[in-house]
Amino acid sequence: MGRSIKQDVLIVGAGHSGAALAACLRGKGFQGSIMLVGDEPHLPYERPPLSKAALLGADAYEPILLRSADFWNQERIELALGCVVESIEPDSRTARLSDGRSVSYSWCVLATGGRARALECEGADLAGVHRLRNLDDTMRLRAALRQCEKLVVIGAGYIGLEVAASARSLGMQVDVVETRDRVLSRVTSRVVSGFIEARHRAHGVRFHLTRAAASIEGGERVSAVVLDDGTRLAADLVLAGVGIDAETSLAEAAGIACHGGVLVDSAFRSSAPGVLAVGDCARHPNDFADGLWRLESVQHAQDSAAIAASTILGLGSSYHDVPAFWSEQYDLRLQSAGIARDADDLVVRGDTGEGSFSVVYMREGRIIAIDAINAPREFMAARRLIAERVNIDRASLTDAGVSLRAFA
Repeated sequence: MGRSIKQDVLIVGAGHSGAALAACLRGKGFQGSIMLVGDEPHLPYERPPLSKAALLGADAYEPILLRSADFWNQERIELALGCVVESIEPDSRTARLSDGRSVSYSWCVLATGGRARALECEGADLAGVHRLRNLDDTMRLRAALRQCEKLVVIGAGYIGLEVAASARSLGMQVDVVETRDRVLSRVTSRVVSGFIEARHRAHGVRFHLTRAAASIEGGERVSAVVLDDGTRLAADLVLAGVGIDAETSLAEAAGIACHGGVLVDSAFRSSAPGVLAVGDCARHPNDFADGLWRLESVQHAQDSAAIAASTILGLGSSYHDVPAFWSEQYDLRLQSAGIARDADDLVVRGDTGEGSFSVVYMREGRIIAIDAINAPREFMAARRLIAERVNIDRASLTDAGVSLRAFA
């Protein structure tokens, strides 16, 4: 029978948000005990390189650690790696770990992130079909990219396009399949979608838009992807990049309110006393979405962790940060801020043909979001304008020679 231990703060998940919370608590002077539980055996590491730098280069890839190994010991943060929290009982404030231990806690923070969706077509379980969510996924895909020649990416979101760019850099033949009529359709405008698609095509990527994978063929491993119009794409490697779902199974089993994520308030408190949720798994009130929203980004992981730390310390903070995202593909850096869902106008600043421009999204005369391509200063200035809800004359905004900082 496992032993029982006590922890002031039990953090479930050792990704960006969980690690940031533990570090933030210590940074704010918290002296209580902290346990960080992660289902992977690795020290907490950066996730963005997994679809980019980690797939490239001839040398063995070493993950970029969020903190050094010494940090966790020095800050008295207990790591339980390669371990799973199997259940939590909010009423008694206890949790059971897969190593047999029972943990009584004062605070439990769910930083469980999300799980990559699987393909649902015939043949989706063949060898050679990959998903990408963690370091082990990346290492398997990295090895496969060096043994294969033809990659089919299913899904033209950030992950799919980043992997497509990495694969082309390695000289692979790449086909991208997308059910919608443009790439990145869920997160950006047709202007940016068209630019990104054109850049990929210039690098040799072939697109199959408004098409779905009907089946995947192969014997012991994949040999082709058959589309819903009968087109057959030769493939010795497939990446499913069809999005992620919030990992809420632990919360649901504990009776915590969930709907498209763990439901939390602006201080990241869940419906259960003493239980918070942060990062990708949390569906929170968002000032810039006019309602509940779930964000998948490093920036949100850090911002939500900081608020959760303040909640634990009784400092009374609440979340009002501008959402921010980024992606790298070839020589392009796309930086986005705000949520453009309800925009009623957009302004293109700069020349899309030169590869450095921004698209500003407006609603009722104020900036609500931006997509900046190789334009970091525009991005930084826009974040401030979005946060301050500044009204701007559209005619003035169209002059790209005038910096956005002039409107602050």
